[in-house]
Amino acid sequence: MSEQEGEQSDRKKYEFQKVIEDLKDYEGSGTQLVTIYIPPDKQISDVVAHVTQEHSEASNIKSKQTRTNVQDALTSIKDRLRYYDVYPPDNGIVIFSGAIDSGGGRTEMVTKVLENPPDPVQSFRYHCDSAFLTEPLEGMLADKGLYGLIVLDRREANVGWLKGKRVEPVKSASSLVPGKQRKGGQSAQRFARLRLEAIDNFYQEVAEMANDLFVPKRGELDGVLVGGPSPTKDEFLDGDYLHHELQDQVLGKFDVAYTDESGLYDLVDNAEDALADAEVMKDKNEMEEFFKQLHDGNKATYGFEPTRQNLVMGSVDRLLLSEDLRKDVVVYDCGEKEEYEFIDQRQDTPSHTCEDGSEVEAEEREDAIEFLMNIAEQRGTETKFISTDFEKGEQLQSAFGGVAGILRYSTGV
Repeated sequence: MSEQEGEQSDRKKYEFQKVIEDLKDYEGSGTQLVTIYIPPDKQISDVVAHVTQEHSEASNIKSKQTRTNVQDALTSIKDRLRYYDVYPPDNGIVIFSGAIDSGGGRTEMVTKVLENPPDPVQSFRYHCDSAFLTEPLEGMLADKGLYGLIVLDRREANVGWLKGKRVEPVKSASSLVPGKQRKGGQSAQRFARLRLEAIDNFYQEVAEMANDLFVPKRGELDGVLVGGPSPTKDEFLDGDYLHHELQDQVLGKFDVAYTDESGLYDLVDNAEDALADAEVMKDKNEMEEFFKQLHDGNKATYGFEPTRQNLVMGSVDRLLLSEDLRKDVVVYDCGEKEEYEFIDQRQDTPSHTCEDGSEVEAEEREDAIEFLMNIAEQRGTETKFISTDFEKGEQLQSAFGGVAGILRYSTGV
């Protein structure tokens, strides 16, 4: 994945995360909030037929208000489906529609359509409840990383993927390695040689499976995990059977009791610490460089206004934004120039005193991440979202306001 594609993916995930947070705040009276997950191979005509059937069955709902709200939501969904041809987009569609409580005993109809979620929708789901069904989408957003998995002993092996939190077994093999007891008529020396040859052949077969699966994806791989009993996994790795580029990507070897498909799941469980470290390692490296530049290199900026100014000048190489940043930017027209305030998203929009002493109302208000990313895109600046799951990542949020940058050159701003 190119840097530009990665940034677009990060931005899209952030936009989806914002929608999910809004959806989770919505509540309906009774089971009147409708959620539909549509996989990419589901024909739109079939979905329309299903929605039409649900609309008909909703006439049996006893509560007049709930009945009306559910049918209105389904009508809204049908209207949105008319914009699509035979099939949904590549990753499918998720539609949320329903009458939400807006306070004072009133309701407001909301319909949101999310095209092409981060991962393909796996199955068609129709859900009607007092809250929207967001868990499958949240799972997609939590899915990060692509890891190759290998479990083996001298009897069998399994190879697969860890895609985010989802384990996908792909290939398996059984060995012809004889047991430790030799058959009658064979010398102990000959038997031992044949056994070692069989073990070597099996390790080569396992490596060939792994190479065929992982090497084409080596540019996307975040690492390879190898599991099994000792000394099997040690012999396999020490023997350099894997492609040299995969060998360099091995994050660790782990004791696993089973080497069938269930062993792949055990491997992921046992490698939890290594996976967690790998997940935030890129973030850690960014923050290490930021602190190094902050203390020694004079190529760091932090806080909303200094970072914004450096972005506008085009001096920011990488914009660092906390994943937990939930701020808005309020823009004020102060005559010859615009002035800005950086406020909590739950805070009411304040009036503003310009530098010349004049009182003005807000000209516009925008999500801070989108505001800064728009400037970054115009200036060719890379944007990095930083996790708060480690100390320096948490410091970005708590001590630096969730906004910082590594500069191309020192500016003094």
